[in-house]
Amino acid sequence: MAIKNLIIVLTALIVASCSNGVSKTESDALKNEAKPEKKAVFTPMNAIVYTTAENTALRLTNQGELTFAKAKQPFETEITIFVNPNKSFQTFLGIGGAITDASAEVFSQLREDKKEELLNAYYSEEGINYNIIRTSIHSSDFGSKSYTYIKEGDSELKTFSIEPDRKLRIPMIKRAIQLIKNDLVFYASPWSPPAFMKTNKNMLQGGKLLPEYYQNWANYYIKFIKAYEAEGISVWGVTIQNEPMATQRWESCIYTAEEERDFLKNYLGPTFEKQGLGDKNIVVWDHNRDLISQRANTIFEDPEAAKYAWGIGFHWYETWTGGEPKYDNLGSVNESFPTKNLLFTEGCQEKFDVSHYQRWSNAERYGNSMINDFNHGTVGWTDWNILLDHAGGPNHVQNFCFAPIHADTRTNELIYTPSYYYIGHFSKFIKPKAKRISTTTSRSTIESTSFQNKNGKMVTVIMNKTEEPIDYKLIVGGYEIAYTIPPHAIQSIIY
Repeated sequence: MAIKNLIIVLTALIVASCSNGVSKTESDALKNEAKPEKKAVFTPMNAIVYTTAENTALRLTNQGELTFAKAKQPFETEITIFVNPNKSFQTFLGIGGAITDASAEVFSQLREDKKEELLNAYYSEEGINYNIIRTSIHSSDFGSKSYTYIKEGDSELKTFSIEPDRKLRIPMIKRAIQLIKNDLVFYASPWSPPAFMKTNKNMLQGGKLLPEYYQNWANYYIKFIKAYEAEGISVWGVTIQNEPMATQRWESCIYTAEEERDFLKNYLGPTFEKQGLGDKNIVVWDHNRDLISQRANTIFEDPEAAKYAWGIGFHWYETWTGGEPKYDNLGSVNESFPTKNLLFTEGCQEKFDVSHYQRWSNAERYGNSMINDFNHGTVGWTDWNILLDHAGGPNHVQNFCFAPIHADTRTNELIYTPSYYYIGHFSKFIKPKAKRISTTTSRSTIESTSFQNKNGKMVTVIMNKTEEPIDYKLIVGGYEIAYTIPPHAIQSIIY
């Protein structure tokens, strides 16, 4: 009996020694870590190909089905896209565009049939299925005038009212939401605080938020969110400041990285918490890719600031200095701060020219940006104005630009640009909560990204910016299809 008891004691000591004080939860986590990664089983099936191509009638056109066959070892002379279903990355938030005062003003001038057409083109399953809406907190440059929601000098915000938005902007947003339904992601960005709160006493031409108004300005966001939600518009979040390093001739306001960090840490974040809005998402930076790393380092390495930040937003205009898009900076931020999200918050083709509605390079700029932004960890992608008029506005400082769809308000005509279709190759087929899937190419002449929707369907987007058609193989797991993409074209393959 004594020997039996000794065995029991020794067994207990061995178990205790092996556990080494690890809790059950921690032990289970370690066991889960030790398990081999469960491999996705890709079963060969048919694939449907959609194509948009220059100098053709192809516009998101269904070109029929292809059948996967057993893959063979590709040669270096073959152009190949490799998709590994076993390696997944960020979760997809969605794609959309901004409903600005300009968009709402143009929309209001259309006949009802064209209003319906525009909304369905963007927000329905028959269209390109947008689910993200961005708007401005009071005015931006895209609108016929500059304004705020309070009387000038009202630091206590007693006169706060979103009445300017109720006439045109909010009705358009509500109609879009009716089509988007449960997948809506609605967020807002300020271009400038009211003039009296700034160092230059002007909403335009940069300037900074005066420290004595930090709390008042934080309260302004709260007022905006609560007012919009009282209208039945669920607010997903806000960005702190549109383009905080750009002194523009339109509404603008400058924050250094340290100033934005401290405003978030000491005012905006705590105010959201105190007002019961801690579930709203706060996005920092909201400017170009060039300086994004410094902004991320400054804010996300401060634990007290970082805890309030959902992620970091960015634009694509860094090329104004003459360089190429800085996609590698996105990858660096994604690797450095894997718990924070990357969100593309604005991009458009600048310098409107009525003769260039169908300029194909505009669309290819979209395709290149979307593929590379997603491949570097971006979770969502937001275009700028969804609708502008035949002059590229209205814009109260004549900063006229392109939109994917323009309206000639003189003739009640909607003008679809190639950019609309290029965006649609992503937004129409990739659904919220999809996972990005490992995708690489064997040649620099072709670009690609892939996502897997919750229903298991895979979407691979392929773009050819060259002057020649490209024969390629798409290898997924151990299976392949062979196809051709025309010159200056984009394809979505659904399988």
